[in-house]
Amino acid sequence: MSTIQEIEAAVQKLPSRELAAFRAWFAAFDAAGWDRDLAGDVAAGRLDILADEALRDLRDGRGKDL
Repeated sequence: MSTIQEIEAAVQKLPSRELAAFRAWFAAFDAAGWDRDLAGDVAAGRLDILADEALRDLRDGRGKDL
């Protein structure tokens, strides 16, 4: 399986139980990648400006309890 089209065709042929297992695996795989990217952004300081803005808003009373 080397192309997207081949992967799509293989997924379409999966029985329901295997499709469910694949979907669960892919959701975890995708989330792990997103988590790695977010951790890298945090470590590199790319989110610092957003954190500073949120803390400033909270300090100035522009926050609310959820």
